[in-house]
Amino acid sequence: MTVEEIVRRVRDRSTRLASGLPVPAPPIGSDFSLSGVVPVPQTWKPAAVLVPLVSHAEGVTVLLTQRTADMPSHAGQIAFPGGRRQAGEDAVAAALRETEEEVGIGDRFIDVVGAVDLYRTGTGFEITPIVGIVTPGFTVRADPREVADVFEVPLEHFLDEVNHKLDSRQYQGRERRYYAMPYGERYIWGATAGMLKNLHFILTAKETAPA
Repeated sequence: MTVEEIVRRVRDRSTRLASGLPVPAPPIGSDFSLSGVVPVPQTWKPAAVLVPLVSHAEGVTVLLTQRTADMPSHAGQIAFPGGRRQAGEDAVAAALRETEEEVGIGDRFIDVVGAVDLYRTGTGFEITPIVGIVTPGFTVRADPREVADVFEVPLEHFLDEVNHKLDSRQYQGRERRYYAMPYGERYIWGATAGMLKNLHFILTAKETAPA
């Protein structure tokens, strides 16, 4: 898929969401979407992540991080750069700030395309994913307090539904079902896989006018 097609589809979705126009529901809205009736948080902490699509000559990749093992939430998991929004900060500003803090990529390398569908986590975060096209030439500088590793995965891996797995585990005494998209030894699951599932939907769904 070309960068131009990605930008067109994401920008259209983002514009419709911002305008309140009807759009088809995404496959995954939260960590609870596949698990039936389970306890959910009563309040939500606003957060944002950057979905960094790196535009290489040989194809587009998705840049991901692996969180350190001692993080207070989602320790050791694979994630997009991002975090909690500060007071008075919008989602784009938060995603860009967190990306520079966590992996050292400044906004001069990032062309923000737009915000896509919200995702809620079992730990009480309401995440706004911000899709951005990243120009190569940056130098990764991982924050050792938060990021154990930074790596890239071809976007085509996530666009192929053969790589979308349904898995489950026990969570607070209940079975929780979730998507996983393993890549080699990398186990990409939970919120990150859920947002990637939604991105797959945006980039591959048949384009028809919503009802």
